[in-house]
Amino acid sequence: MSEPSKVIHIRNVGPEISETDLFHLVQPFGVVTKVVLLRAKNQALLQMHDVASAMTTLQYYTSVQANVRGRNVYMQFSSHQELTTMDQGSQGRKDQDLQPNRIILATIHHMLYPITVEVLHQVFSPYGFVEKIVTFQKTAGFQALIQYQSHQSAIQARSSLQGRNIYDGCCQLDIQFSNLSELQVNYNNERSRDFTNPSLPSEQKGRPSPSGYGEAGSLYALQVAGARGVGFPPMGNAAVAAAFSGGLPPGITGANDRCTILVSNLNPDRIDEDKLFNLFSIYGNILRIKMLRNKPDHALVQMGDGFQAELAVHFLKATPLFGRRLEVNFSKHASITAGQDTKEYSGSMLNRYNRNAVKNYRYCCAPTRMIHVSGLPAEVTEEEVAGHVAEHGTIAAVKLFEVNGKRQALILFDSEEHATEALVCKHATPLGSSTIRISFSQLQAI
Repeated sequence: MSEPSKVIHIRNVGPEISETDLFHLVQPFGVVTKVVLLRAKNQALLQMHDVASAMTTLQYYTSVQANVRGRNVYMQFSSHQELTTMDQGSQGRKDQDLQPNRIILATIHHMLYPITVEVLHQVFSPYGFVEKIVTFQKTAGFQALIQYQSHQSAIQARSSLQGRNIYDGCCQLDIQFSNLSELQVNYNNERSRDFTNPSLPSEQKGRPSPSGYGEAGSLYALQVAGARGVGFPPMGNAAVAAAFSGGLPPGITGANDRCTILVSNLNPDRIDEDKLFNLFSIYGNILRIKMLRNKPDHALVQMGDGFQAELAVHFLKATPLFGRRLEVNFSKHASITAGQDTKEYSGSMLNRYNRNAVKNYRYCCAPTRMIHVSGLPAEVTEEEVAGHVAEHGTIAAVKLFEVNGKRQALILFDSEEHATEALVCKHATPLGSSTIRISFSQLQAI
């Protein structure tokens, strides 16, 4: 057994355990001056203020099993009498890296799905105002620097998210404090974002990432390049590759590069831009929509890219809506020119593929009789959910359920047309204290 030391060696420290957890474990016995996490070994070194505090800690945990986040951890004196270097024998981080800072460095392990700036913002913003995000690729893997407005927000985010998965079973977060004092963001694009300065330009194609942070795109390029043999579109979209790992849906080529769609045979008395947005946004992000005033039953819809446009054309052909069947084809126009009679959606928070792109690609399908409703208030009842959409058709069945503490519902209509009408009219509408989201479900029955 090692001689008494103010440094305690802790084993079986799982990835879900943070330094804050270890602080709380031993704080009753004295002041903690340093903590070193040896992630590669599932171990940690913890330095108390003096030897007496460390001895008291170990004496207590000799008779009581130390447990952190449901995991048993085991303690003994370290052979080190003093900690001078962080993460010895691993990544060689210095002591200062553990000092609280408003900028944190997140490394993503087991990254099966692509992680974008939007995904990171969604994950980290609940803990405080995120000012800037910069992503890049290093030897350690895909990494991101996240700058908060306050130190306390960064501390809370690190404590809450360390070791957690962004998606079930993958994309695990390893979070450390950075020693940078300010992030420099030159462009607002898929690799970096300054949320305090939305007027920054987007980066020009072919231009390298800002110096000092590395290149974020290489991982995505490798994922897609390795996947093209099973029919992935040649557009560098890693979300597509992750969603359709078994090949694209029948009838989808992935080769289309036309982004604008011509929709005709609309019911001009009942359709408008927002209702078209609700329907077409199931298949991709919408940039612009233009109703053709000289042809009231015609509209142009510009999608985010050619693959999303192909999904929309494929799945929405001959869809019944408001007593007519839609005619959906690629337009001869490459894009829609901005103007007074054009409605912009490029910056809309309702674009579904800003977040959870992989999930949305995986579950997009042709309109069905069943709609899936999410974002419901916690106190909602089945009667209230059904009543919200009942004007659009006869409801055959309703089922209210909960996933990860969030209320959701399935509603089965008597026809595909009525389900489609409910979606285009009620998606993104308020119900109680919440704004609901609606998509089609591939389930056949409740």
